[in-house]
Amino acid sequence: MALFALGDLHLSHAVAVAKPMDIFGPVWEKHEDKIARNWRRIVRPEDLVLIPGDISWALKLDGALPDLNWLARLPGEKLLVRGNHDYWWTGIGKIRRVLPPGIYALQNYYFPWREWAICGTRGWICPGQEGFDPVHDEKLYRRELGRLRLSLEKAVKDGFEQIVVALHYPPTNGRHEPSGFTDLFHNYPVKKCIYGHLHGEAQTAALVGEWEGIEYSLVAADAVDFTPVLILA
Repeated sequence: MALFALGDLHLSHAVAVAKPMDIFGPVWEKHEDKIARNWRRIVRPEDLVLIPGDISWALKLDGALPDLNWLARLPGEKLLVRGNHDYWWTGIGKIRRVLPPGIYALQNYYFPWREWAICGTRGWICPGQEGFDPVHDEKLYRRELGRLRLSLEKAVKDGFEQIVVALHYPPTNGRHEPSGFTDLFHNYPVKKCIYGHLHGEAQTAALVGEWEGIEYSLVAADAVDFTPVLILA
């Protein structure tokens, strides 16, 4: 039983929302085939794969169902976190009622896995990042901090001493300055953080590896050759 992660799948199996990804560069050509091939090569039925956002281009839940069903046919269980392009992700209750077996959605709570708790939220751009708007972005940033704090508190209350955090956005700005997210990591027993969102040149400055005692992993699909990344064996 292993834990993997792969984000930014950007699926579009519904005809109404078909969006070829190769317009973003040749690396994205037939990216869904690459994902499926690599996934089946390394993920076993007993494994869990974290998917930290930008799962489907669909605008509504019914449009995302073909993508969710496609995921369900791949080996292992899947744990979803919302991304900024997951417009189909509205009420968590509605989503959970239609998810195929073996797929779970994470919001405002934690997911127990072996001796670990997995907490997750979308996140947001952090203060100090170019383009951060103190009026618009601060509100969303604070809301996401609150959601993560709620999940962390529940996990600790239930006795978990090791936590994996899954975000869609990076947990810091581009200069890797401390943020509300990294402060939370140090206030709770967070050992690992996985995230996506970054593409192209932005990936070169990503926070990866160990930093202040926490292991950070960028798992956006195009950053990891469209291959699930092993987080815990």
